[in-house]
Amino acid sequence: MTTPSDKPANPAATPAATPAPAEPGPAPAKPVMRKKPTPKPETEATVANTGQQTAPKVKAPAVKKATPTTAPATPKKNVTEQVPSFNSTQEAASPVAETSAKPATKSAPKKPATATKPQTQTPPAPAPAPAPAPAPAPAPAPAPAPLWLAAKGVPSIKNLVIFVLGVIVMRAAGCVINDFADRKIDGKVARTKERPLATGAVSSKEAIGLFIALCLTAFGLVLMTDALTIKLSVGGLALAFCYPFMKRHTHLPQVVLGAAFAWGIPMAYAAEAGELNRHMWVIYLAVVLWTVAYDTFYAMVDRDDDMKIGVKSTAILFGEQDRLITGALQLLTIYALVLVGNRFELGGLYYLGLVVAGGLFAYQQWLIRFRARDACFKAFLNNNWVGMAIFVGLAADLAVGKSS
Repeated sequence: MTTPSDKPANPAATPAATPAPAEPGPAPAKPVMRKKPTPKPETEATVANTGQQTAPKVKAPAVKKATPTTAPATPKKNVTEQVPSFNSTQEAASPVAETSAKPATKSAPKKPATATKPQTQTPPAPAPAPAPAPAPAPAPAPAPAPLWLAAKGVPSIKNLVIFVLGVIVMRAAGCVINDFADRKIDGKVARTKERPLATGAVSSKEAIGLFIALCLTAFGLVLMTDALTIKLSVGGLALAFCYPFMKRHTHLPQVVLGAAFAWGIPMAYAAEAGELNRHMWVIYLAVVLWTVAYDTFYAMVDRDDDMKIGVKSTAILFGEQDRLITGALQLLTIYALVLVGNRFELGGLYYLGLVVAGGLFAYQQWLIRFRARDACFKAFLNNNWVGMAIFVGLAADLAVGKSS
């Protein structure tokens, strides 16, 4: 029993030894020094305000935070991968967060690099700006064909020269009066804004003077023919003059144009045969139908602009049925030309020319399938080959028939 009492006596002596070093008298003065370090909250505030370098050193709990954050570290990475933001870097003041913020700043300058790509895409925008070149005169109808039919072979050189020159002169006169009538609206259409009358390079008086000069030249050529042809020429001049103004009053100006272009057929037939054959009017009808079809292609090029400025045309009238109706007009043209071959007893070479013309019509329908401006204009110009195919087949068939 004495042993346990001795054991506590020894520990009592040991704590007594501990206060012994506290005996050095200056201890009460030293508590004053202890009061200075005691304001640890003040040092913490100052450390928090002065710099962040001591904060990670003093804050051992930051390691504790790092340990729980290691588990959600993976979701944080996902967040930074999806939406690189600076809020996560502010919440976690650690070098890992700073390194994760730096690649975000590196990715930011890469975005302006992509922003420069739209600038490279903007230059193609001016590409559609240049409009197609001003169109030439509409495709010529086969005016010499009636000369071959009336002569049942090769016509006289005199009539051939008169009507070939007459067609060229009157088509030029038609273009001049058309540009004069459209001088105030051509400047509002992309394709025609560079025409001389629209730009002011040619005055209205000069245009009228040129039109009169061309008409007098054509009339001088007609005076070399017979009286019936001279009388018919008056109707052709009236139709050519009226056509440009029809587009303000009717949606069928192409019909008037076809009537004007085809008027050379009865004139040529009368000049060569001295009379008007009733079967000749079937040729006239075929040319009118054909002209309405190909000039509708021409009007489809300007349809959007014409609708804005109030100009009327068959392209606007037909609307979404333009391809169907122009195809029907081309079929009717081929049918009328078949009737011509039957009435004038033409042979296989003539019908072969019609087959070629039908193939060209199909090609034109393929061109306009999307109603693109350039494609419609190309389909319009392709009708020159249609006229050539019909005329070559007719002339070859008559030559072979006459020789046999």
